[in-house]
Amino acid sequence: LVKAAREIFSILDGFTMSVAERQGMKKGRLKLMAITTASYFAPRLLGEFSRLYPGIEVTLRVTNREKLLASMADNPDDLYILGRPPEDIDVVATPFMENPIVVLAPPGHPLAGKKNISLQRLAQEPWLMREAGSGTRIAIEKLFASRGIELSPRLELGSNEAVKQAILSGLGISALSSHTLALDQAGQFAVLDAEGFPIMS
Repeated sequence: LVKAAREIFSILDGFTMSVAERQGMKKGRLKLMAITTASYFAPRLLGEFSRLYPGIEVTLRVTNREKLLASMADNPDDLYILGRPPEDIDVVATPFMENPIVVLAPPGHPLAGKKNISLQRLAQEPWLMREAGSGTRIAIEKLFASRGIELSPRLELGSNEAVKQAILSGLGISALSSHTLALDQAGQFAVLDAEGFPIMS
């Protein structure tokens, strides 16, 4: 019954969108789901979209990668914004923005200002990581694993903002998307010049 209901709603949504297209994008609905990193730039993009198409009702749900992938399997939304497309779900992926992952430390950290810091040296620092399943964490662990280095996080935190606050509190270093720095003051964090970083996705 749930599967049939989803198919019916999908057909109705498709019909609504086709009518909206005939009306010149004057009316309709756009449902998006995005990973937490996208919350730093998606609202700006959607603001511009809403100014261009004021009759389109836009909804944006922000969550972590694991929940987004679970939702994507059921396909209730129109678009999904994430750093790496899933490999086990049949999707069409269109890159539209670079997402550089950089190593962050508090401004007075001993490694701030050093050049080409090795991954071995970085691994000696206490690491603050997003939760297991986070796209950022997967990218970091993949880079270190490619050099045979295992990271043992000092703390696991459930949001980018929590990681940033822990860095500023001196609890350790981390790597996050540079987009997460969009609202911070210049110089609030030291971006370390580290081997293999930025990780681009």
